[in-house]
Amino acid sequence: MANPEKAAAVEELKTLFNNSTAAVLTEYRGLTVDELQTLRRSVRENATYAVVKNTLTEIAAKEVGIDAFDGKMSGPSAIAFVHGDPVDVAKALRDFAKDNPELIVKGGYMDGQPLDEDGVKKLADLESREVLLGKLAGAFIGAQSKAAAVFQAPLSKTVRTVEALRAKQEEAA
Repeated sequence: MANPEKAAAVEELKTLFNNSTAAVLTEYRGLTVDELQTLRRSVRENATYAVVKNTLTEIAAKEVGIDAFDGKMSGPSAIAFVHGDPVDVAKALRDFAKDNPELIVKGGYMDGQPLDEDGVKKLADLESREVLLGKLAGAFIGAQSKAAAVFQAPLSKTVRTVEALRAKQEEAA
């Protein structure tokens, strides 16, 4: 790689790959500049959406040990480098693709594991991290409430039984 500009581009891509928890590869053929800007704004909080050169991206991905993009780098490509919640980014890409069918999600990787197009769709179908944590907390509270009820049940049953016996004794006397 004789060209210093290309070497710098590969280094920048390697940095983006290393600093991201996930990445989603897309093809944006047919999208206007305004539509791409809208897409960038929709993922800005959790990702950096960058148009990439295929060959340089393949080189950078291989150098950082990512093989999820092998054979998928063709046509006009862009990658969402995720630094926040991958579920939110996958949802934003899915929702944008519904309104703009020109956007094609080709695949990606998350936590070092390759994702195909279906994997990204499944990721988009998950609930956000906050919702899942809320459900988990609710499950813990529910389990604790059930345990407290189980521990209180024998005591309250005993009190009701003693009260019924006392009432019966008073009635008999």
